[in-house]
Amino acid sequence: MVIDFHTHIFPPRIKQNRSAYINRDPCFALLYSSPKAKPATADELIACMDKNEIDISVVLNIGWTKHELCMETNDYIMESVARYPKRLIGFGSIQPRQVGDAITELERGARGGLMGIGELRSDIQSFDLTNKDLMTPIVEELVKHKQILLTHASEPVGHQYPGKGRITPDVLYHFITNFPQLTMVCAHWGGGLPFFALMPEVKKALRNVYFDTAASPFLYSPQIYQQAISLVGADKLLFGSDYRLLTPDRSLKEIKSLDLPEETKRLILSGNAQKLLNIKSKFDKA
Repeated sequence: MVIDFHTHIFPPRIKQNRSAYINRDPCFALLYSSPKAKPATADELIACMDKNEIDISVVLNIGWTKHELCMETNDYIMESVARYPKRLIGFGSIQPRQVGDAITELERGARGGLMGIGELRSDIQSFDLTNKDLMTPIVEELVKHKQILLTHASEPVGHQYPGKGRITPDVLYHFITNFPQLTMVCAHWGGGLPFFALMPEVKKALRNVYFDTAASPFLYSPQIYQQAISLVGADKLLFGSDYRLLTPDRSLKEIKSLDLPEETKRLILSGNAQKLLNIKSKFDKA
């Protein structure tokens, strides 16, 4: 089994009216202003999954700055999961600056079958992830519904690229220590946060934190896998492609070619995600 923990889909109307949404939202504009960046629909994702022998994908939203756009795209993700219940697992978007609306949307998403929120972009959505007073009611709602928070993460050094952002390991660590009870996934290897697990207090704080590998071939050499495994453990890693910004074939080839035990590869490609998302109980009846 292969589970891709980091993909993005958009309603056909956004794909067809791309320029209008670029003008409406800075996060969408940052990611999709380039003609090379092509938004994908659920049907296109399913076709890509079939081509690459991926069983299940987690479909993420993006960090829309307006509550109305969060709702519009959450609707599509919930509809897509309903159409492909054995292939897709949905995460929704919220705008934490509108706390009341965000909590209402979290509740609506939980009723609609969403298993978390993400990919949050505090840097673009203009909220402070380290503000405990702001984030407490949102985290309490996530914990109540046993949902996961997935956030973008940014490397504090290295090359620049569209969407890199400013959610660096120090920001993530502050948030994580504020809310140790929250199950959390840091995208893109957490911007290098696993390296700081050499500090005992950091490793202890990462008890409920996981790291996806989205865009890994674009960011790191393949040695990142061995290093991260030695620092945080293979049970903390989740294969993610970042479809459609990147297709999954390159990442899958890289993981399968690594000099790692087959059980370790299984954990990264599916086992950890199965446990985290309780997929076995959800899909057993297939």
